[in-house]
Amino acid sequence: PPQGSLLYLDALGAAFPRALTRRGTAVLHWSPGCPRAPAGWPLPTLYCTPAAAAVLPSRAAALRLQLLFALRQRALHVLEAGLAAELHDALLTLRTEWPRLAQELELGRLSPQPGLPEELREQLQARLSPAVARAAEIRDQCARGFEGIALRLWPRLEVVVVRTMRGTERLYCDSLRQADCRGLPFYCPFYQAAGALLGVNLWPAEPVPRFVLCPDWAFCEFLPCLASKEPRTVLLDELWEGREYGLVVTAQPGEYRCRTGEVLNVTSFHKQCPVVEPVRRESQTLSVRGESIPEEQFCQSLCRTLSLWPGARLIDYVCVESSLLGDSSGPCAPHYEVFLELQGLRDLSEVQRYKLDQCLQEDFPIYKSFRFKGSIGPLRLHLVRPRSFTRLREALGSPMPMPRVLREEQLLQLIQGAVIS
Repeated sequence: PPQGSLLYLDALGAAFPRALTRRGTAVLHWSPGCPRAPAGWPLPTLYCTPAAAAVLPSRAAALRLQLLFALRQRALHVLEAGLAAELHDALLTLRTEWPRLAQELELGRLSPQPGLPEELREQLQARLSPAVARAAEIRDQCARGFEGIALRLWPRLEVVVVRTMRGTERLYCDSLRQADCRGLPFYCPFYQAAGALLGVNLWPAEPVPRFVLCPDWAFCEFLPCLASKEPRTVLLDELWEGREYGLVVTAQPGEYRCRTGEVLNVTSFHKQCPVVEPVRRESQTLSVRGESIPEEQFCQSLCRTLSLWPGARLIDYVCVESSLLGDSSGPCAPHYEVFLELQGLRDLSEVQRYKLDQCLQEDFPIYKSFRFKGSIGPLRLHLVRPRSFTRLREALGSPMPMPRVLREEQLLQLIQGAVIS
């Protein structure tokens, strides 16, 4: 709904007055087949990045092209991304390709690259002109390292806008806050589910996003969690503060009463409309014997394990239930397999690998019980080569939050092919 975009722009402009400056926003967002900015509608006077770049079939080519045009504009006030992972991957491209990017800006020439059609390259080439001084500044700043690089490349930058950062997408935000985007606030303006915009965050300055659910944007029903009997759905005006609800949405033609798998916590009310905070995605729950380990809690156990591996920093991870492995899992009890990309460690001993299984047993008594009885086998942990998860996100085929439990064999084979230890 256009009201969503207007509420977002009003909240953004109130908190960051220069954020709506003409050509002061760079978009880093891949949306194949739909050239729409994460803000909800195309605003050509607001953005300095070409809309045509977003619809490229290649995610890597789209983000690189948008990054190039963002680098060209020194007076940026806003970096906007559809997903935190898109901003993460774009700035990773900066780390590895800054000499070539600087050269293209210096010459005012867009180099041929995989995934960029020649016709579009020539069309965008006309928008470039040599920027010798800007190229020299980029070389100088990148040569000094990448901590706080966003504010050094764009000194007028005020805020990073990310459409969604709920769940373990916050891993990418935390990584960016500690390094590339140090010193910048993050603002998550929208809550979307089942392809529909359902709520807006009216508090850009708050670190934890919460969303006002707007009654006219879709028909929402709610299933109370932890109900003592078979729950019935309740409506917006029947919600209670402090309680959790599963979300059921009717928004798209032909999709009636869809259970989204999202669980929301009602934190307060704003002018009689409930204000919610997304709690978890039920589709990302690990369960091979009915033990049900939620996404957030598994991530917390994993991060606790990392503290026991000196020098290790988590880049990304994904889990697989052994049922997806078929015969390749061998004659063993059902178990989890976890694929990690780490920085600072190239290998792990068997004792170190077992630490994750040990932490899960300490954090989840039911998992410990199944492990003790042998009903669940020991967790298997694999390390993958750098940028494996960037390629995995490309293989997803559409811009969506990173799944933490893989359910498709094609994606499993891709990540298995990247294992180095």
